[in-house]
Amino acid sequence: MMNILIAGVGGQGTLLASRVLGKYAMLCDKDCKLSEIHGMSQRGGSVVTHVRIGDKIHSPVIWEGGADMIIAFEALEAARVKHYLKKDGILLVNDEKILPMPCITGAANYPDDVKERLVAAVEKTYFVNAQAWAVEAGSGKATNIVMMGALCRLFGFDKEVMKQAVAACVPAKFAELNLKAFELGYERV
Repeated sequence: MMNILIAGVGGQGTLLASRVLGKYAMLCDKDCKLSEIHGMSQRGGSVVTHVRIGDKIHSPVIWEGGADMIIAFEALEAARVKHYLKKDGILLVNDEKILPMPCITGAANYPDDVKERLVAAVEKTYFVNAQAWAVEAGSGKATNIVMMGALCRLFGFDKEVMKQAVAACVPAKFAELNLKAFELGYERV
């Protein structure tokens, strides 16, 4: 059984990433349950998706301390959900800073040391420059697929099956770009 939590900000593609993982599970003849939690996602709020893959999954929700991996598309979002990670779990973080509304309005400050806190709290923390790699692949919108490539490598998923899942979940006209983004994430993590 694998429990993967995906966290990000509205518009970063967390839901597409969860669908790619669901398709991967189906291609591997595994059961998969997804649960999406949307904050004010259309206004840049938090989006969290629970993905559970195994022979038989009864509940779609991951309990605190139950995630094998957290994929965070933004550092502060990683800090918000790190309590879901198992003691020996993997924290994969896109090294991007997106200011939440309280920081934009001046009501709060974005913590300067969020990256250092995450590294200190989680032994297996990996920061990747997914946004830049996605731009290199052809579009910053492919950041989520770069993260899927990195996840595939770190978690030991079957690379060819994951590429099939990516190709099945993105529009055909963007398949080549997304597969390039996937490869960059896989190779550079």
